[in-house]
Amino acid sequence: MLGIIGAMEVEVESLKEMMENQEILKRAGMEFYKGEICGKEVVVVRSGIGKVNAAICTQVLIDVFQVDAVINTGVAGSLNPEIHICDIVVSTEAMEHDMDVSPLGYEKGVIPDMKTSSYPADPNLRILAKSSIKAAGLDVAVFDGKVVSGDQFIATPEKKDMLCKLFGGDCAEMEGGSIAHTAYLNQVPYLVIRAISDQADGKAEMDYPTFEKKAAENSVKLLVEMIRAY
Repeated sequence: MLGIIGAMEVEVESLKEMMENQEILKRAGMEFYKGEICGKEVVVVRSGIGKVNAAICTQVLIDVFQVDAVINTGVAGSLNPEIHICDIVVSTEAMEHDMDVSPLGYEKGVIPDMKTSSYPADPNLRILAKSSIKAAGLDVAVFDGKVVSGDQFIATPEKKDMLCKLFGGDCAEMEGGSIAHTAYLNQVPYLVIRAISDQADGKAEMDYPTFEKKAAENSVKLLVEMIRAY
């Protein structure tokens, strides 16, 4: 069974609408919709925005629903000049960019006492996502990329440049790194899929409202085909 997380309602509402045999379970202030999409059993949930919400949501999916894998769908800001608005990033790995214990001698982004601070996405889920693009009928470019997450909306060239240079990020958002972190600790496969809503620069606050819905629609179309083929 797949667990599917979106931070905002626009990222999951259409999935809920197409779900059959629907049941709703409330945990930690979140509504978990369990049912079938394309004949496959799934749990769909809006986590809310930010790393803590996303981590709690992922743990509930694992503990209560015992999902086989977690997929995080949604939108992000591009950090890579080759990745444009409405393009899709399929995660190779994810990390939390706002972890900073550098005063104690650690590099920025490193979580002390953990074997890694950047969590590889499941290769089989990545293959499934890439192979589902054509079936989804999406006329957008698709990129493998590193997702960097923090409790910040990235909207300045200076911050964007830092995330590129320091972490090699391809897109920035607010949940994927903590979902990856939680999945890693539980040894559950995960994947982050992000459709680009803005360029994470000085125009981000203007671009985001304009392109958010279209980007989310693209991400959901891809996800439906992944569920069908899973």
